[in-house]
Amino acid sequence: MKLMVAGGAGFIGSNFIHYMLVTHPDYEIINFDKLTYAGNLDNLKDIETNPHYHFEQGDITDLDRINEVIKKHGVTHLINFAAETHVDRSIYGGIKDFVLTNSLGVQMLLDAARANSLERMVNVSTDEVYGALGLDEDRKFTEDTPIMPNMPYAAAKAGGDLMCHAYWVTHKVPVIVTHCSNNYGPYQYPEKLIPFFIFKAMKDEPVPVYGDGLNVRDWIHAMDHSSALDILLHKGNVGEVYNIGVDNERNNLEITKMVLGILGKPESLMTYVQDRPGHDRRYAIDATKILSLGWTPKYTREMFETGLKETVQWYLDNTAWVDKIAARMSEINQHIKG
Repeated sequence: MKLMVAGGAGFIGSNFIHYMLVTHPDYEIINFDKLTYAGNLDNLKDIETNPHYHFEQGDITDLDRINEVIKKHGVTHLINFAAETHVDRSIYGGIKDFVLTNSLGVQMLLDAARANSLERMVNVSTDEVYGALGLDEDRKFTEDTPIMPNMPYAAAKAGGDLMCHAYWVTHKVPVIVTHCSNNYGPYQYPEKLIPFFIFKAMKDEPVPVYGDGLNVRDWIHAMDHSSALDILLHKGNVGEVYNIGVDNERNNLEITKMVLGILGKPESLMTYVQDRPGHDRRYAIDATKILSLGWTPKYTREMFETGLKETVQWYLDNTAWVDKIAARMSEINQHIKG
């Protein structure tokens, strides 16, 4: 397999590349990344000299560049992690970049997959495209749940997902779409909840909790997500959708208290802030379909505390990475204010 990983310098993409190089050391991995603020080649510094790993800078909205890289490396398979993902930025910072990357970018990848007769493409999406569930509901998102996004970010992701379906039906492009729950693990950019809270607590700064803190998310370790995607690259049925989750629902208050407890920080650091507009109340994944393919996640609900402790420890052990990211965040914030 010669696998092109779009967005491979980001959080989930870099974890996936590490996983694949260990699990399939004979595969060729081509990391195709634009290197936006959340793309970080330091995430892959330990494998940059691996002869089976190659980096190519490029934008998934640039079809000519995509085709150039595919032809150069003889790419056979494609997986797409490239996306604008920060929900708050889609609300307060404008939606244009989200639509360009999450919708148009997916279409460009589909055009490239079709033109180059790729064997398979996987488009990595989010459970947020389904909308929200109530806290008092027993149901979970299945692959048949209607697409009904509430956030601008999720709407842009849904556009890409629907384009995948259209290209399968119309052109028989062999594409699979995945909808995954919230990821945690090493290398995550600290605009996301868990690393953001870790960074704040490490500096004894207030940890902001939206609203009443009872919003529920279904959490999965990035390495379990990676192993699920590995199975879909090999065994998934093209033209279909797969939900990926480990039945690990936790509300934000519980997550916050766990992070503070692991770091030995007082709960008095928690501060409640105004909720963001349209904040979905609950997400929950029914992963029965992918489990039927033989996927066996390591960090189940019972192992979540272990996975979270390992994640916190990774940030504590990688202070140089943390410091560099903090400096980058400061530069970005200064640019925005300026």
